[in-house]
Amino acid sequence: MSRPELQAPPEIYYDDREAKKYTQNTRNQEIQAQMTYRALELLALPQDKSMFVLDIGCGSGLSGEILEEEGHIWTGVDISPSMLEVALERDVEGDLFLQDIGQGLGFRPGSFDAAISISVLQWLFNAETSHPTSSPPHRLTRFFTTLHAALKNPARAIFQFYPTSDSQITMCSTIARRAGFGGGVIVDYPNSKKARKVFLCLFVGSGHYSGNVPRGLEAEGDMDVDGNEAVFERRREREKKRTSSKRKNVKSIDKDWILKKKDLYRQRGKEDVPHDSKYTGRKRRTVF
Repeated sequence: MSRPELQAPPEIYYDDREAKKYTQNTRNQEIQAQMTYRALELLALPQDKSMFVLDIGCGSGLSGEILEEEGHIWTGVDISPSMLEVALERDVEGDLFLQDIGQGLGFRPGSFDAAISISVLQWLFNAETSHPTSSPPHRLTRFFTTLHAALKNPARAIFQFYPTSDSQITMCSTIARRAGFGGGVIVDYPNSKKARKVFLCLFVGSGHYSGNVPRGLEAEGDMDVDGNEAVFERRREREKKRTSSKRKNVKSIDKDWILKKKDLYRQRGKEDVPHDSKYTGRKRRTVF
């Protein structure tokens, strides 16, 4: 089967049907979670501090939910209206923006502490028209230049993507360096066709988030980016924590919760939000 990015532009490929199908697929959820946890390892954010993270190509908010569980605040951008609509239906906590990253990011300089992107960068390699501004180098340049400006100094950005050739990897890293980034490419399991994963690790400035590019994983038992404990052991613990927290932290739907959600929908420009009244959140009587 042809790769999704070769079939149609993302805003067309991920229509209402495909967006819901992708989000509800348990295999997609598992892969998204694994890649997000790995990206967080490579980000090496402070353990005791909540950071403001940009989720590039946030889709329906699967990665954003993990960022929330890890104690971070996030904002997401995506080009698919259907994906963002699914995210709103799932009541994700992050702010959402409809945006084509190939045209650049419209955030203020120094807005974010870090950025992650899961399975998105490969979409920028396909030109939709013959116009020079639609060429992959132009779109990548615009994206990396505006991303560099949107990140604080110092900061780190991690991209997991699926290149079709080494030339695409070279193009990405070269254009990112021209935009002012440091860093390089990380390949997990380079000798495995199925498990091989490519990450672009980018640095802004110097300090805790910069330094040497972390090495890729090669087998179970590899050490994590800090060299403290096995990566797979940490992932198992995180999965256990995530599963138990979902069971315990069941949101109580009361009047305050409903009012908070309605205010959030109004701020996001959602239409047809019911008006507040004395009946808002009132429990209905039992019908006999």
